Amino acid sequence: MAAGDFLAAAIAFAAAVSTASGQFDSCTSDVAILLPSPFNASVFTCRPIWNSFILRYSQSPDNILSIVLSAPYTSGWVGMGFSNDGLMVGSSAMVGWIGRAGKAHIRQFYLRGQSSSQVIVNEGRLLRSGVKPAVLLYGSSIYLAFQLKFLAPVAEKKLLFAFATETPNGFHLTKHDDKVSITFDFSAGSSSGSSYPYKLKRNHGALAIFGWGVLLPIGAIIARYCKEWDLLWFELHLAFQFAGFLFGLAAVVTGISLYNKIHADVRVHRGIGIFLLVLGILQVLAFFVRPDKDSKIRRYWNWYHHWVGRLLLFFSAINIILGIKVGEAGTPWKVGYGFNLTIILLACIFGEIMLWGRLSKKPVAGPPS
Repeated sequence: MAAGDFLAAAIAFAAAVSTASGQFDSCTSDVAILLPSPFNASVFTCRPIWNSFILRYSQSPDNILSIVLSAPYTSGWVGMGFSNDGLMVGSSAMVGWIGRAGKAHIRQFYLRGQSSSQVIVNEGRLLRSGVKPAVLLYGSSIYLAFQLKFLAPVAEKKLLFAFATETPNGFHLTKHDDKVSITFDFSAGSSSGSSYPYKLKRNHGALAIFGWGVLLPIGAIIARYCKEWDLLWFELHLAFQFAGFLFGLAAVVTGISLYNKIHADVRVHRGIGIFLLVLGILQVLAFFVRPDKDSKIRRYWNWYHHWVGRLLLFFSAINIILGIKVGEAGTPWKVGYGFNLTIILLACIFGEIMLWGRLSKKPVAGPPS
C-alpha cells in the first residue's frame, strides 16, 4: 500500500470514530465500511488499553503490524513504546503530537535513560515498513497510525503507554504526566497487568516515610523535650526508635528489591539510603553498650548518640525528598510529607522554647561565701 493510501485510510478511520466533536474514541465505533483493505476496521482487532487509550491493530502474513492508537488529547504528546523488560530505559517508542503551530508530528524515539536529554529522536530499534506514519487530530482524540515490521509473527510484547499535556519543544519531549507498562498478546488480543512494580515502589516510599520520617523524629523529640516524664520518656523513646528502625530496614529491603527489578539510575538516593542504614545499625548497637550514668565515658557516649541521631534524621529528610523526586511520586506525596515535616519542625521550635523557659527558671548557685 502506498503512503498516500495509508494516510487516507487513517484519516477516514479517525473521522469515522470521531462522529461528534468532544467525544472520545471507543471500540464500539462502527467504521468497517469506511476503511480500505488492509486498514479496514473489520480486519482490525480493537482493545481498550488504559486511560481511554484504544489500540487497533492487524498483522499481515509477512509480519507487518499495522497499529492505530487513539487517546484523549488537548495538548502535549502521546506515545506507545516497545520494551524487552517492561521498563522505559532501553525501549523504543512511537510518539505523536500537534505542534504549537498546528502541525502534526510523529517520530520514533530511543529511550536511552530517564532524563529528557537521553530520549533521542529518530533513533530506536523499531523497524518500520515503507508506509509513512501519521498522526491525526479529530474531535477530542489524537490518532497515531504506523506500521512496524518484525522478523517473525508478533505474539506477546511488553508495551509502554504514556502521555504529557505539555507540548514538546522542537523534538525534545517534555516529561510525561503518567505512564503504564503492560504485557500485550497480539495473537490473542489480551493484556495482563502492569509489569512495572508500582506497588513495590509505593510500599518502599511509604515504609521509608513512616520509619525514617515519622517514627524516628517523634522518638527524638520525646528524648529531648519530655525528660520530665521520669522513666516514661525513655521507654517511649526506645519504642519509637526501634519501631522506626524496623520500618526503615523494611524500606531498605523493598528498595533493594525494587532496584533489582527496574535498575533505576538513582545512585545518590541509594547511597544515602545505605548510609542511613549504617547509622541506624550503629545506633542500635550503641544501645547495647550504653555505659552507666556514673561511668566516666558516659558523656562521650551521649555525645556520640546525640550527634549520630541528628545526622541520621537530617539525611533521612533529605533522602525522602530526593526519593519523592526521583520516584515521580506526585503532588499527594509531596504535600503529605511536606505537612509532616512542617509539623515536626514546629514541634521542635515549640519544644526548644519550652526547654529554654525551663532552663531559665532553674536557680543559679551563688558564689561561695
